[in-house]
Amino acid sequence: MLQRFVRLALILVAGFALCVGCSQTERKAEPAPPAAAPAVAPAPTPAGDAVSAKAEAEKIFSERCVTCHGAKGGGDGPASAGLVPKPRNFQDAAWHQSVSDEYIEQIVQYGGAAVGKSPAMPANPDLMSKPAVVAALRAYVRALAK
Repeated sequence: MLQRFVRLALILVAGFALCVGCSQTERKAEPAPPAAAPAVAPAPTPAGDAVSAKAEAEKIFSERCVTCHGAKGGGDGPASAGLVPKPRNFQDAAWHQSVSDEYIEQIVQYGGAAVGKSPAMPANPDLMSKPAVVAALRAYVRALAK
């Protein structure tokens, strides 16, 4: 009799397990709540890009370039005394006429050695992904001509 009871209990447990398993697979999954739309910042306007690029270029010039080229671009910065050759004088209008915009931008990004000039002029690899800032920096340098 005990064997019959155990057998019956096993059958009931197995049947119950099958029923539970079936009911879970037959249950339709409830749709997930809709995900919140990602916050999208408004696209910057070209004028806003130009203004921020110009501001960044001016900051870069004051932090990186002034040391050698001077605040007004005369090639007379505090570190210029020990440099041979002397840093470029950006006030020299004849030099500006002799070089292209691309040349200036290449020096800014890759350094003097990249164009056969002094390796003391360092590269700025962080600007390679910022063409608007490079263009603004070139424009800033061009504006120093007298």
